Amino acid sequence: MISHCSSFNIRNSVTDLGSEFLSFNHFIVFIYLTRQVSQMTDLLYTEKDLVTSLKDYIRAEESKLEQVKTWAQKLDVLSATATQDPEGFLGHPVNAFKLMKRLNTEWGELESLVLKDMSDGFISNLTIQRQHFPNDDDQTGAAKALMRLQDTYRLDTQTISTGELPGEGALRNPMTVEDCFELGKIAYSDADYYHTELWMEQALKQLDGGEESTVDMVTILDYLSYSIYQQGELERALDYTKRLLKLDSAHQRANGNLKYFEYQLAKQKKVEAEEGLKEKEEREREKREVSEKKGRPADYLPERRKYEQLCRGEGIKMTPRRQSRMFCRYSDNNRHPLYVLGPVKQEDEWDRPRIIRYHDILSNSEIEKVKELAKPRLRRATVHDPQTGKLTTAHYRVSKSAWLTAYEDPVVDKINQRIEDITGLNVKTAEELQVANYGVGGQYEPHFDFGRKDEPDAFKELGTGNRIATWLIYMSDVPSGGATVFTDVGAAVWPKKGSAVFWYNLFASGEGDYSTRHAACPVLVGNKWVSNKWIHERGQEFRRRCTLDESD
Repeated sequence: MISHCSSFNIRNSVTDLGSEFLSFNHFIVFIYLTRQVSQMTDLLYTEKDLVTSLKDYIRAEESKLEQVKTWAQKLDVLSATATQDPEGFLGHPVNAFKLMKRLNTEWGELESLVLKDMSDGFISNLTIQRQHFPNDDDQTGAAKALMRLQDTYRLDTQTISTGELPGEGALRNPMTVEDCFELGKIAYSDADYYHTELWMEQALKQLDGGEESTVDMVTILDYLSYSIYQQGELERALDYTKRLLKLDSAHQRANGNLKYFEYQLAKQKKVEAEEGLKEKEEREREKREVSEKKGRPADYLPERRKYEQLCRGEGIKMTPRRQSRMFCRYSDNNRHPLYVLGPVKQEDEWDRPRIIRYHDILSNSEIEKVKELAKPRLRRATVHDPQTGKLTTAHYRVSKSAWLTAYEDPVVDKINQRIEDITGLNVKTAEELQVANYGVGGQYEPHFDFGRKDEPDAFKELGTGNRIATWLIYMSDVPSGGATVFTDVGAAVWPKKGSAVFWYNLFASGEGDYSTRHAACPVLVGNKWVSNKWIHERGQEFRRRCTLDESD
């Protein structure tokens, strides 16, 4: 939603990434570059250290070679002179002595120098650092996150390959043929022939453009022709197979595929020639259906299309009438003593459900303190198991998070109190402040924060009732992506650093508000830091009184 609070002198006005925290919904999938940004930052410094170590090794090797080269040049001149008159040269007693000395001692020293392994320091450092390196799963996760970004934001492979992403500034790092090929291979291993085709075609395009590569064109064409065949395009598969055989006429699999593709096409044309008008129309209809279905693999998420449209900013636009009822205001929360003279900046983001943004909630110094406290303790995030009510890890939540308690630092206590003062809700029964760090590709698919009727034990262990409200603070600026979207109502909220978004998950009657189903769009460029406070029902009995109307 476009901000309509131009009258506010808002300090932190840079667009930040939306983010949410996973609830207990088993259909949520959180996909990201498998390691959160704080870890990946450490990897950057690890790599920098290794490069320094490698350069030290190169200098040591160069120094050794320089010594060998100097010695060789000196002996080259000496031997050239000596061999012109060997008897005369050796007739000098000093020359005879030095020849004995060189062959007995100096050549042995040279041998030791040549055999000396200058790589010990580098190899030792590499071995120590290797334990922190990403593994195959990390690389596969990164590739899948990149392809998810490609789909969500409708980016073509050329745009991604050249690094020309929106909002990324000058930090471009173009992809090589090997990079594109690797993405295609990872898609192929998942039988995702749609993405296999896209990335193999990009690799081929870059090879055709003259880029040098260790990946040969025959291998790329082999993957490409098969992935296209798997998507039902026989003629295109045949064309790429013929191109492959021009480069390698003895390619066994391609020769077999050529015969098979030609046989299938001949069979198809024979059937077409024999069928009547009605059958031809039916076949054309089938071809159109195949063409329309071609694309991304089948998805488990029924609202995927709407979710991604909202992520791209293609959400529902409010009518002027609805927009006129959305306001910005200075709020003192019913003349709360702390906010009478210094009210908070409040902005209506959406009306149904009511989503409110509070500006300038955290200062930069508070944000840095929260991050400082959380970084050493970031661990695999947990979720509430709806069956047991206990915290557990889950395959659909692979982020890192940390929980901060009020007694750990005055800043955390101050933030908790600020949330209570602004919302008017009791935070003593709320969950602890949760902090998370997500990298590029981080997303959190549509979910509810509250426990639904089919999950009666969702928060039983806590003993504080259901999650009545969500308070979400944005603690970083991100160049592109990451909106918070409410898929049922078509709302998109674009977070800002230092601001907080608040909404009720339950009606005053205690019934769940299903219009609060929401998601965090993938981070396209940059990373996000967020902190979250889930406020529970217990303690709100006289602060938000219950009604008898289910939808109240």
